[in-house]
Amino acid sequence: MPESIEVRWHGRGGQGAKTGAILLAEAASAAGKFVQAFPEYGPERMGAPMRAFNRISDEPITIHSGVKQPDVVVVLDETLLGKVPVTEGLTDGGKVIVNTPEPPEVLRDRLGLRSGQVFTVDASGIAEETFGRNIPNTPMVAALVRVTGVVDYEKFLEIMREQLESKFKGRSSIIEGNLRAIERGYREVRGE
Repeated sequence: MPESIEVRWHGRGGQGAKTGAILLAEAASAAGKFVQAFPEYGPERMGAPMRAFNRISDEPITIHSGVKQPDVVVVLDETLLGKVPVTEGLTDGGKVIVNTPEPPEVLRDRLGLRSGQVFTVDASGIAEETFGRNIPNTPMVAALVRVTGVVDYEKFLEIMREQLESKFKGRSSIIEGNLRAIERGYREVRGE
């Protein structure tokens, strides 16, 4: 795993990009990393394009700005492709993870990427099947963990259980549904 990693999330308001960035940061922090997680949006309404960011490092983080050259781009809504420059500034060898049932090679062509890696996971389908709502952030966070190795998966799963139990106290169906979504997102991500 690299010493530090920068992630840019693209989604629409209400899809959980901000929460996904926060969940990843909490897991990395609990694993002993230095972290940042923050959204970028204005007065947008539900469904409007928005971005969120992560920085995760083994050393203290002293930069405080949006991520301009991400190592990883996470796209929660494939309808943003072609409308929002999701790969802008992507580092050489960077990774793009897209929520779609399409195979990675189809997305590589759509994105016009010549280098780096493309990964896909049907996070919306997983979310619908596991907890009944199209909020793809938890399976996407799991896919990111698998693709980057930024946090050990078993440690990540343990931290996610604790976070979900704290946030959804007494709502076991939501907790268990999200944990199943995480397991499936980790297992079902495909890459080239």
